[in-house]
Amino acid sequence: MPKTLFVDSTPDIDRVWKRVHGPKDIPVVVNMGPVDEKDVPARVVGYDTVINDATYFSGATLEKCAGLKHIVFLGTGAASFVDIAAAKRLGIKVSTISGYGDTTVAEHAMGLVFAAARHIATMHGIVRSGGWRPMQGMELRGKTLGIVGLGGIGREMARLAGGIGLKTLTYNRTPKPGTVPIDELLAQSDIVSLHLALNDATRGFLDRDRLRKTKPGVILVNTARAAIVDGSVLVELLRSGHIGHYATDVFGKEPPSPDEPLLSIDNVTLTAHAGYNTPEAAMTMYRRAIDLAAAG
Repeated sequence: MPKTLFVDSTPDIDRVWKRVHGPKDIPVVVNMGPVDEKDVPARVVGYDTVINDATYFSGATLEKCAGLKHIVFLGTGAASFVDIAAAKRLGIKVSTISGYGDTTVAEHAMGLVFAAARHIATMHGIVRSGGWRPMQGMELRGKTLGIVGLGGIGREMARLAGGIGLKTLTYNRTPKPGTVPIDELLAQSDIVSLHLALNDATRGFLDRDRLRKTKPGVILVNTARAAIVDGSVLVELLRSGHIGHYATDVFGKEPPSPDEPLLSIDNVTLTAHAGYNTPEAAMTMYRRAIDLAAAG
């Protein structure tokens, strides 16, 4: 039986975890995070399996984790936190979990669409600080939402969009019936929502050339991974106003460092990588994580 450590639980996770992990399941030692990367090797000593929420395992760190055989990542975006190539070279299996929260993440993405379109977070901050600034927003009905990535979350996003009266354009890296080329989607969409997995082919997918093809004033929503977008170009186009608003649940480093440029830009809405975080989705994800750890 594998010796398993949940390396970086949180109080929110732990409340749901205790409802899922039962006496008939494999033993899992739960460590409350966060865990600084320099402390990872010492923390995982004696465990061959690690369940990981948001702890960084670079190649250098993995080389110091003697005895580690399996990382079960809570979600699909392991590449943002684990050096996948190094893990493969060292014989460390990396398991991910997909499909556990398609509706939950899509609902969060749609919430960001509303927040960006009506400047909800910006006005909230102004009013709370004693100010008053009624900001003109965007009526969504009849606007075009471009959905980049037509997996489970992207399909849920399209379903939600129909109820609001948004028109949709969809792009998928493997073309499907009804999808359009990415340049066409970017040129015609008032809002672009990203739902691509991060891998070598999608890192920097929205580069300078593609970002400049978007409609002036476009709203860009990202509940996928930060590295899909060229961050320096994004900041440049936000400051110029070509991108009207960036609403994101993901950052290149999480939590972001104090010098993260997005923290000092007005036309952004920022959430703390919580798109997946509902009890319904979490219970499914933790159940699958336990089963993956048990399978080895």
